[in-house]
Amino acid sequence: MAMASALPLLLAPRAVFASAGPSSPHLRSRRLALRLPPPPRPAALSAPPAAVQPREARRVQPPRAASCCQDPAPAAGGGARDWRMFLAWYLMALDKNPIVTKAVTSAALTLAGDLICQLVIDRVPELDLRRTFVFTFLGLALVGPTLHVWYLYLSKLVTISGASGAIARLILDQFIFSPIFIGVFMSLLVTLEGKPSLVVPKLKQEWLSSVLANWQLWIPFQFLNFYFVPQKFQVLGANFVALAWNVILSFKAHKEVIAK
Repeated sequence: MAMASALPLLLAPRAVFASAGPSSPHLRSRRLALRLPPPPRPAALSAPPAAVQPREARRVQPPRAASCCQDPAPAAGGGARDWRMFLAWYLMALDKNPIVTKAVTSAALTLAGDLICQLVIDRVPELDLRRTFVFTFLGLALVGPTLHVWYLYLSKLVTISGASGAIARLILDQFIFSPIFIGVFMSLLVTLEGKPSLVVPKLKQEWLSSVLANWQLWIPFQFLNFYFVPQKFQVLGANFVALAWNVILSFKAHKEVIAK
């Protein structure tokens, strides 16, 4: 009976421990941990760090600085590229339309020559636009086309190469063609300016001095032009000296005739 009465006492602690076990603090914390939502992510992980942006800015800035420093070089090379493109276009125009191209070039040079003569040599208080128009028109309609035909004929007339051929062309150009052409140019200029009665006095006064000035300027250059420059570029080569010659010719042609 004593053993039977002690048996419930031995079993009681186990029941107490068994009933108390599930409600221990450790298990309750685990259950609460499972029920609570996950903790929020730190702000440092959700947003990019502020230090990253300056790095990206520093990565972008050096190319911009380099491009700014490199800007003057293309600008300096752009002018040379434009001149090469213009020269290529001019040479192509000489091949396609040689007479028109040379006529327009001569017109531009005669225009510039007369303006320089009026502003620098004559120092007129006001430009004579009619004089400039007539002088430019002769450059367009007479000088350019005539020189094109003459140089082409001269290259076919004198087929000798070398220095002897250049000297032969020079003699024909300066001692036969140029004196005649200067007389024709002055006569047409005075006539188109409305002074046909002054043609003969103008030729008597200015023709010989104009021919002498022509020889002083053109003989050295034309020898080099005929000797070194191909025929289709000879008018282009002559244009380098033509501006100075047009200034002289404008001065001679518009010099006042002295009555005798």
